[in-house]
Amino acid sequence: MRNVAVDITPVGSKADRNAFVDMVWPLYANDPNWRPPLKDEVHALISGPRRNPWFLHGRAAFFLARKDGKIVGRISAQVCDLVQERRPGLGQWGLFETIDDAEVASALIRTAEDWLRGQGMTQSQGPISISIWDEPGLLVDGFDTPPKVMMGHHLPYYERHVLAAGYTGVKDLFAWNVPVTDGFPEVVNRIVAAGEKNKRINIRPVDLKKFDSEARIILDILNEAWGNNWGFVPLTDAEVEHVGKKLKPIVLPHQVLIAEYDDEPVAFMMSLPDINELTRELNGRLLPFGWAKLLWRLRNPQTEWFRVPLMGVRTKLQATRTASLLAFMMIEYVRRTGVGNHGAKWAEIGWILDDNGPMISIADAVGAKVAKTYRIYESAL
Repeated sequence: MRNVAVDITPVGSKADRNAFVDMVWPLYANDPNWRPPLKDEVHALISGPRRNPWFLHGRAAFFLARKDGKIVGRISAQVCDLVQERRPGLGQWGLFETIDDAEVASALIRTAEDWLRGQGMTQSQGPISISIWDEPGLLVDGFDTPPKVMMGHHLPYYERHVLAAGYTGVKDLFAWNVPVTDGFPEVVNRIVAAGEKNKRINIRPVDLKKFDSEARIILDILNEAWGNNWGFVPLTDAEVEHVGKKLKPIVLPHQVLIAEYDDEPVAFMMSLPDINELTRELNGRLLPFGWAKLLWRLRNPQTEWFRVPLMGVRTKLQATRTASLLAFMMIEYVRRTGVGNHGAKWAEIGWILDDNGPMISIADAVGAKVAKTYRIYESAL
């Protein structure tokens, strides 16, 4: 049998970028649970500081793998200055996709590692695509259901190739599923009722007319609340503005809540309709008519699933009874409106770090079960 060499080349031209984005379509063609990403979103992720402010404090390279002239894989390699402040010498790779070929997978990972060494890195971590705030981790369990909005999906054999490259899993991220139609257990209802009697607590929806300032409040709480979490890097002002603009079209005010205690914003919860249900038939394309279809569907989205991607409580209240009250009140309020206004039947909570005891306890209390596990790996360079 002829041994065909793997050719790894950096992404440079527009054609290369298109190939980098497009190569996943044939790769996942036979996977019924894959959901096509919006191509414009992926292009924005890799296109530099004009469309992604991560590049104002990070640098990256992107590579394509070819075999017999056909594109058979891709990978990114990146160094983030904010990561360096917390873990000097840690480089990352991501956006990893490959055919089931050990030679291709190895060549891609080794190329990313060589680039990281050239940047002075001594440790390699992945997949991070391309920030912890984008799509971190490799799906290792839960391939039997589609990913929800802003979550990744991978092919089962990827883990085998990552392990073969000498990597060890260092952190698991869990996605929890919970049915929401019939409400939560009675103990949760009692907690919510107790919170509603507390006149110092006010739970309010975001004001879309002041969305920029509301987004700054939320992300200020987030940066504080998540500051000690594994892998955390703060969102910069430019990223806060960028995230606000990105999320505004899909934000439903009654699904994004700010909790005030003695009139001070101290916690928030964000719930999003599963946009993947609304974009699947677009097959990644917003032009020529995809934009119009999506905007129309977002006027009053009806989705079976909602996802709670973000929640945070200021540090002074963490590990207090008040924090639990706020969390359960917000979860119940987004459940009510998700079911009543948008026909939701299920919610995904996460991702949640495997050592985040308080959030795991909340997920357990509402009857959620782990449905997907994403794993982040590391190796010395």
